[in-house]
Amino acid sequence: MNDKEIMENLLLNLKGECDLLMHGAIESATPAVHSAFTQAFNEALTMQSEIYAKMAQKGWYPSEVAQPAQISAVKQKYNTVN
Repeated sequence: MNDKEIMENLLLNLKGECDLLMHGAIESATPAVHSAFTQAFNEALTMQSEIYAKMAQKGWYPSEVAQPAQISAVKQKYNTVN
């Protein structure tokens, strides 16, 4: 397994962890449990952000900048009342 595959696996696992922690916070029954899940969620988000940034820096997770016309089209699509 090469470095890129390791980073992809880490990122994928952290995304899953974030999902579980978010739902744990939403479903928590007490403030203490909510706080524990929220703190763990924030830590996982930080790790996810750092891994993403490193992957993007190495060109392993390319992203493109959305053009203003694309943003306007999406806004219009979701602002339309059906």
